[in-house]
Amino acid sequence: MKRNILAAAALLALAVPAMAGEAGDALIEHLYAGTAAEGLADAGRACDAPDQEGCFALGLLKFVTAYEGLAQDLYRYGATTPGTSPAAMLLGLNMGVESIPANPNPEPLTYEGLRTVLGDFLDDLDRARTGFDLASIEGDYVIAIDPFKVRIDFNGDGQAGEGETLGALIGSMGEFTDIPAPDGPPPGGKTKGDTPAPVDTTIGFDRADAIWFAGYSQVVAAPVDLLLAHDFSDFFNAYLHRAFPKSGLPMQDYSSGGMLFMDPESDTGIADIIAAIHTMNFPVLDTARLAGVLTRLKSITALSRQNWEAILAETDDNRELVPSPSQTSLLPDTPVTQETVDAWMATLDTVDEVLDGKLLVPHWRFKQGFDLKAYFETATRTDIVMLITGSGALPYLKDGPIADGASFAEANRVFGTNWLNYAFWFN
Repeated sequence: MKRNILAAAALLALAVPAMAGEAGDALIEHLYAGTAAEGLADAGRACDAPDQEGCFALGLLKFVTAYEGLAQDLYRYGATTPGTSPAAMLLGLNMGVESIPANPNPEPLTYEGLRTVLGDFLDDLDRARTGFDLASIEGDYVIAIDPFKVRIDFNGDGQAGEGETLGALIGSMGEFTDIPAPDGPPPGGKTKGDTPAPVDTTIGFDRADAIWFAGYSQVVAAPVDLLLAHDFSDFFNAYLHRAFPKSGLPMQDYSSGGMLFMDPESDTGIADIIAAIHTMNFPVLDTARLAGVLTRLKSITALSRQNWEAILAETDDNRELVPSPSQTSLLPDTPVTQETVDAWMATLDTVDEVLDGKLLVPHWRFKQGFDLKAYFETATRTDIVMLITGSGALPYLKDGPIADGASFAEANRVFGTNWLNYAFWFN
């Protein structure tokens, strides 16, 4: 449940808290109506005024349209449906489910076309961050939005219907419970009677959350930028027909062939996995872009610190996305204490040491450590297999302290097995 709530929050920019002004009200209206793109111009003018709510609205609407645009592009090019078994899709095996595109008549997709899709998504994320950065400068605004009511036109037909809400999307991933009110019934929404209690799934977003969204934009942007810094055309040609099965990729017509070990579908699936691994050898196209990924990663930790500075300065308690130790957590059985905050800050310090090359990444084969900073700043090729097996890591080996369990001792002690949930929540 925790991940589902957070997925809704992250997955498509949820929004804002209770005492919304004109720009906040317009933001809510556009999000619930599925007309985020139509609200951008007014939000931009409000931000220029300047109106901090308008800047938040600008960032959030651009964030939503970034995901909406990506979803529509994937639909246009016939990406496989979410109902396809993830294991089957990743392994290239049907497992009893035919791999079909959501769009029955997809457009042909080229390698250059996919790079354009990813590049447009990245540009939109950076524009969203600009709005969030402006919204985080000052302001006492709060805007209340129910993330599960946000509508997105996933297939680009101009209609954001009942099935195109974040609630429907998250619901399709599995069961989730409600976000309880601080004084409401326990998770599950049940009272002592048989009638379910009304569910309040609104979240209050404020200046601190503008910083959170700015950081999250970089969490998403960094791996996209990393991919675009490389030439992955061989991987595209050898494997991505598994993700776009009817879009004219080179191996599209050969997803089933002769039988080698098990059956035609399974054997070709295994062959495609082997081909994918073999082609994970990516020349660097843009060294400046690769170095820029490091800048993005460092901005994530910097923004997280700024976020906590703003959170800890708050005096209200208004359905917080990320609460301070003195505020109420909306996630059942997941309080935020001062110990939690201190452990997170210690974790950020350790991550910064890794990104700065002061703390090295362990490699199973070598006594020396892997200098991540040197990789981002000097690599001309990323060969996944050779990096893992060893020879590809040689240029980046260095003497010095190497990260181990003790480096993240506080996180391990405080977060335990829930560390991934906390990392996704706090970003």
